[in-house]
Amino acid sequence: MNEIKKPTIVFMGTPEIAEIVLENLYLKNYPILAVVTQPDYQPKGKLDNLISPVKKLALEKNIPISQPQRLDVDFKKWLEGIKPDLIIVTAFGKIIPKEILAIPKHKSLNVHASLLPKLRGASPIQNALANGMAETGITIMLMDEGIDTGDILSQKKISIELEDDYVTLTGKLAVIASHLLIETIPDWINKSITPKKQDVAQATMCQLIEKSDGKINWTEDAQDIYNKFRAFRVWPGIFTFWENKGNLQKVSLNEISVEINISGKRYHLGEIFRYSDSKIGIQANNGVIILGKIQLAGKNETAIDDFLNGYPNFIGSILK
Repeated sequence: MNEIKKPTIVFMGTPEIAEIVLENLYLKNYPILAVVTQPDYQPKGKLDNLISPVKKLALEKNIPISQPQRLDVDFKKWLEGIKPDLIIVTAFGKIIPKEILAIPKHKSLNVHASLLPKLRGASPIQNALANGMAETGITIMLMDEGIDTGDILSQKKISIELEDDYVTLTGKLAVIASHLLIETIPDWINKSITPKKQDVAQATMCQLIEKSDGKINWTEDAQDIYNKFRAFRVWPGIFTFWENKGNLQKVSLNEISVEINISGKRYHLGEIFRYSDSKIGIQANNGVIILGKIQLAGKNETAIDDFLNGYPNFIGSILK
């Protein structure tokens, strides 16, 4: 049996996971007509623009780039002009109109980092970690005008390890996504896959993540606090407030671990204490958060032992 000709592709994506999926398509010699990614972004107070990981890779590989502000009539005409056989979308960051999705001969596929219909929407990796889920995965689906509501073509499951955080889990899922997409495309093109409707009764939506979500509530279970740390490690991070000599200061917890259901003396919720000769803990419900590295607002990150050399009054404080 002759190998089916590889379809021409327009790739739409923005962050690191999309970059890895794009790179694998490139390495597998799929003809990529163009990449579409978010416009460059200039952070407040910075002179240089930030470019997306997908744009960075496209520049390295000399792939044409489009960064439309809007997916409007002009964008539609451009896309119709280059006539892709297939659109591949991975964490693009905007809702794509159905008129765009319908242009390719073989339609548009989405690579989504959850086991749909669970965790539809943005930030499925962070939500899986924050919710303490034991497993997640990758779904390749046909795109429609809904938010991750299209028919499923393929899925692959992965266990979430207790030590996984956003960075490690994203890396694992990116590898799975890259391989699953390469397996799925030819099966879709040669019509050996029957698309499967999603079970709407099982659908859940991702919670939108805001900067304020990183604020720690010390009445929560220690494991829930640690799960937030795992989920928000890149952004927004987790933080609390310390009253230091009458001044309320923001403290980011940049490296922590957790001890669950420990015996012995129980301190006030949010109280900092010496957990052992080598560990500093914060009391939470049903466990203790063990401090590794912390950072006062406006200061550099520091190991907890070094921090205590400068702020010995930190021990015994109750965080807010």
